[in-house]
Amino acid sequence: MDKVIDIEERIPTLRERRKKRTNRKFVALLFIFLTLLAVLLYSQSKYSEIRAITIEGTVLFDQESYQEASELNIGDSMWSFDAGAVSQQLESLEWVEEASVKKKWLTGVEINLKEYVQMGYLDNGNSYQVVLSNSLALDQPVTTVDGPIYSNFEKEEKREKLIDQLTQIDSEVLQLISQVILDPEEKDADYVTLYMNDGNEIRGILSTLAEKMNYYPSVIAQLKEGQQGVIDMEVGIFFRSYADVYGFAKEGAEDEATEAE
Repeated sequence: MDKVIDIEERIPTLRERRKKRTNRKFVALLFIFLTLLAVLLYSQSKYSEIRAITIEGTVLFDQESYQEASELNIGDSMWSFDAGAVSQQLESLEWVEEASVKKKWLTGVEINLKEYVQMGYLDNGNSYQVVLSNSLALDQPVTTVDGPIYSNFEKEEKREKLIDQLTQIDSEVLQLISQVILDPEEKDADYVTLYMNDGNEIRGILSTLAEKMNYYPSVIAQLKEGQQGVIDMEVGIFFRSYADVYGFAKEGAEDEATEAE
């Protein structure tokens, strides 16, 4: 025979369960309210202000310049800016390749920058401009020249071709380049002359410069100790001593022409 449950016996249990559910809802709502209140009070207090801005990766310009470009200042609210928007604002600078902006803890901002690499200096006759890996010539004073100089590359189109070739040259060869001069008289092709730090001179065509220059270590390895001259890379790769090309050398020096394999 089925047991008959008296509803009157269950009423206290139902009431207890209902009371517990009500209490849980109240606690949850109270927690949400207190959390929102805390956030509101924090956002309106001085404890939500930016107290530190750190900037990493600066080479071309100082940290103050980048902070000014970010439009962030000590004392601004941490809630008053969008990190992604500030990143895009910094990346709009022509010399910045990538920018990352992060909010650190409650009062700090961290900015990490990746600038385009410095490739050399554009010769303007009486001054120089830093040339970057995106072919940009920076409009800022240059006090020290510590890299290759590029002459007759005022036109951006020519600089783009040059930088494209230089980025394909092996680093150990690239470090030996002292100056690159574009021949302004030639119209059929972009003929260039390179002066190397080891005393040699190279003549080539801009469109094939990287392909030929990567053979440079094997070419100079075939020369006699102390021998210097002109390496013609316009068609093949040929070496001629300075005595043969310019007519100046130590008396009795033998003129030589060597084809590099």
